[in-house]
Amino acid sequence: MAPYEALYSHKFRTFLCWTELGKRRVLGPELVSKTEEKLELPSELDRIHDMFHVSMLRCYHSNPTHIGSVEDIDVRPDLTFEEESIQILDCDKKVLRRKSIQLVKVLWHNHSIDEAMWEPEDAIRQQFPHLF
Repeated sequence: MAPYEALYSHKFRTFLCWTELGKRRVLGPELVSKTEEKLELPSELDRIHDMFHVSMLRCYHSNPTHIGSVEDIDVRPDLTFEEESIQILDCDKKVLRRKSIQLVKVLWHNHSIDEAMWEPEDAIRQQFPHLF
């Protein structure tokens, strides 16, 4: 018995195929092609992967600081934006088997201190020389 069926006492029904109801039934390879036509992303979103694994999901806890002002972010037509670094908060050295990597904790514009990220120092030094 599948976990969903055990939990909800009925089989999982998916809404993958959004075809019109009627006398004609879509089966086999025709069903697959119709479904693929409906699930394709628009051309401006072709760089976004349209699938993800359930293990990537995390429980979200509401936080008012997560709400950002859309006017402050300059979003390009391809749905990307330029991150702006504000300051370096900390430095560290990651020791691997045969080499060590210098890391810096960078505070980014439109992010809180909790969301500061560890980045390789040489990459940040090239992109944002004004921080050093």
